[in-house]
Amino acid sequence: GKADKIEQIEVVGRTTLTDYFIIATGTSSRHVFGLANNLAQDMKKAGHRVQVAGDTGDGNWIVVDAGDVIVHLFTSEMREIYNIEGNWKKSE
Repeated sequence: GKADKIEQIEVVGRTTLTDYFIIATGTSSRHVFGLANNLAQDMKKAGHRVQVAGDTGDGNWIVVDAGDVIVHLFTSEMREIYNIEGNWKKSE
């Protein structure tokens, strides 16, 4: 889907939610919607249980939860505001 600035953060042992966060940026809210939709479909086809949150909103931040991996898809503005990778790296 040509997401930008893809980053993986291992959070094993620091949270019970997941083992990894993947954070990526879309070029627009429409691009973020497309990335989330394609990712969820591909993961379901591969046999993973997937939940998507934020896909009914404005498309600035969508979360694709596949259990062991949670993918955060942002527009660049929202990614800067929430700074998930910065906050998790501080806690290392």
